[in-house]
Amino acid sequence: MSSSFSSALLLLAGLCSLVSGTQADDLENMDGALHDHEHHESVICHNIFYNVFDLAFAFYREPASRSETTNTLLSPISIVAAFAMLSLGAQGATLLQILESLNFNLRMVSEAHIHKCFQILLHIFQHPDHQLQLTMGSSLFVSDNLMLRDQFVQDIKELYHSKVIPINFWDTQFASKQINDYVERESHGEIVDLVQDLEKDADLILVDYISFHGKWTIHFPAEYTVEETFHVDEDTTISVPMINRLGIFLLTRDEKLSSWVLVQHSVGDVMAFFILPDPGKMQQLEEGLTQEHFNNLLGTIGERFARIHFPRLSMSAAYDLRSILSTLGITKIFAVHKAMLTFDDKRAGTEWASDLKYWAWPKALTIKFNRPFLLFIREENTNIPLFVGKVLNPTQQ
Repeated sequence: MSSSFSSALLLLAGLCSLVSGTQADDLENMDGALHDHEHHESVICHNIFYNVFDLAFAFYREPASRSETTNTLLSPISIVAAFAMLSLGAQGATLLQILESLNFNLRMVSEAHIHKCFQILLHIFQHPDHQLQLTMGSSLFVSDNLMLRDQFVQDIKELYHSKVIPINFWDTQFASKQINDYVERESHGEIVDLVQDLEKDADLILVDYISFHGKWTIHFPAEYTVEETFHVDEDTTISVPMINRLGIFLLTRDEKLSSWVLVQHSVGDVMAFFILPDPGKMQQLEEGLTQEHFNNLLGTIGERFARIHFPRLSMSAAYDLRSILSTLGITKIFAVHKAMLTFDDKRAGTEWASDLKYWAWPKALTIKFNRPFLLFIREENTNIPLFVGKVLNPTQQ
């Protein structure tokens, strides 16, 4: 029996033997109290999502350290929501391993509160009045010879808008196609070919995906985009379409991390932070960027007149989460995650003032994102981290 098979069984033992007292029942009983204590509940949810912010940097470091040639992109909130969902069916040591590794202190917050907060969050993200162009989902594929309790399946559907799908893992080619077809359909064609290699003895796989189409609140005319050189590393340069714009930007200089920080707003209450280290200072930035430092940095951001050179961005990345989660102590779960990110500089927002031509004001501060930089994207109302990543090559899809 393989280690992956036996590890999966430990989790499946919990999934297949849930007691009759369920999370959904607990949440229904909690609804009345929620209306009477809205402020208290909002504080609890704020603290839960603050934990996600703290995990963002931990999630980022493992895949970023493994590759010096490919972009890094993942979604902290999507990963945490997926594993919070999975914890619905776990018990004992596995339950504690999942929740505590995600920084949820069960002495301070109940399981029911955790799931309620994610239910509210997913409802907000999917509400038609919300302009956030976000497609996000998680699904649990389980071996078709296993019997799960109906209540567990129902809880996943009601609380996380997700599904448990039986599958025959022994036919790995057909199973991969079934998973990929399902994800492509659920993501409206955004996520394709997510799963490549499956293990025949697998009993459970968690599939998580997120796709975001950002639209800048400022429109960039075509004449402001030119081909410029991007320095992938000391020995490699490429030509990329670069937005070249003069104007008022939200900027700050981080002397401690030898970096410039550019903040851009996107339609749907999204705030994007692009952090450009000085040449040769990427490692210093990655090692020094903590949640505390990031929070302190926010207070220094202000409007500055500058000329910005910034590449058009469209990127994606997929990961086997086992290597990332093992650094947090989670070792019993097989999961894959894919994140996609695109910023549209053509269709949304107001036209920039015509008298600020890109060739004017030669003495303006000039910042060129023509070398690798970090990105951090969050939803403004909740401060939830949607994406964290590193751009090594803007042309890499």
